[in-house]
Amino acid sequence: MRALVRKTVLAVTAGAVAAAPLAVPAAAQARERPAGSASHVRPGWRLTPTGTDSRLRGLAAVGRKVAWAAGSGGTVLRTTDAGRTWRRVGPPGTEGLEFRDVEAFDARRAVVLAIGEGDASRVYRTSDGGRTWTLGFSNDDPRAFYDCLTFSDPRHGLAVSDPVDGRFRLIATADAGRTWRVLPNAGMPAALAGEAAFAASGQCLVAHGKRDVWLATGGASRSRVFHSRDRGLTWTVADTPLPSGPSQGVFGVAFRDSRHGIAVGGDYQPGRPSPSAAATTSDGGRTWRPAPRPPAEYRSGVVWPVYAGPAALAVGPTGSDATLNAGRSWTRFDTGSYDTVDCASDGGCWAAGEHGRAARLTLR
Repeated sequence: MRALVRKTVLAVTAGAVAAAPLAVPAAAQARERPAGSASHVRPGWRLTPTGTDSRLRGLAAVGRKVAWAAGSGGTVLRTTDAGRTWRRVGPPGTEGLEFRDVEAFDARRAVVLAIGEGDASRVYRTSDGGRTWTLGFSNDDPRAFYDCLTFSDPRHGLAVSDPVDGRFRLIATADAGRTWRVLPNAGMPAALAGEAAFAASGQCLVAHGKRDVWLATGGASRSRVFHSRDRGLTWTVADTPLPSGPSQGVFGVAFRDSRHGIAVGGDYQPGRPSPSAAATTSDGGRTWRPAPRPPAEYRSGVVWPVYAGPAALAVGPTGSDATLNAGRSWTRFDTGSYDTVDCASDGGCWAAGEHGRAARLTLR
């Protein structure tokens, strides 16, 4: 979405609420838990030094040691040592671009999306850890503005633009981001007046499995989630109970499987209340129910780890929350400012945000 107000910096407060433990693999718990500690553990973020002041809204967790982050000023970062060091590995000559999303498949292969009007919207790929990059897509339509990127496997990916001619526009790749094509929009429902996707966390477009894709929107009279079962060719759309308006809507979605999902959002303007800032679905997004106890404030990013059962995480500029019951109730465990969150299949979870903040989830 074209307008996204800069957030106020918030101090990190160490220590979390004494809630039930986040569900993680037993091996991961053992590695993080001090000897002799109780069996119940609490999640917390451990900041890692990135050496940049860029705002990091794009994030891809490859594992406990490997992660990629992307942000303002053409910034792309990579760590391979659990955050002890981060290397700046972005494409040369892109200092004027805003990278808002990154999808990574391992320590060497990644695809990044730059947002903006016209040719500011671009997609780059690397297969050597960022030593070299190739430009896979450069937008040539001044009406398009790309927001988010997702891959269903290392070859098949989609990126979404705000509406062009009254419908959201999708581009697709079937060769790991080397080439892209604009998909036909005949199967895309019409957009509402003012409707757009928020380029806030890289989670307005997400995939699960080989063919399911969801698109989260706001900015209009209703906040909605679109769903495709055929990699973006045809779509259905459903209203959500999240607030909607020029600065309100669904900012991020996460799915545990093809049926169970969580949506988060609210109002991104500082100081604005965000009631009903989370919702859940158990039918693939056909219907959405408000969370009985949502996060107390706006949240821009959400992740539902594949190994975590009913446990998930949400982040925003005023804190991080955890749910242990599939998104019905949320408990804040950190008050630091983060824009996006992601988890890998080995239990490694990461968060990133303003002023170069990047953190790794620990269990205390």
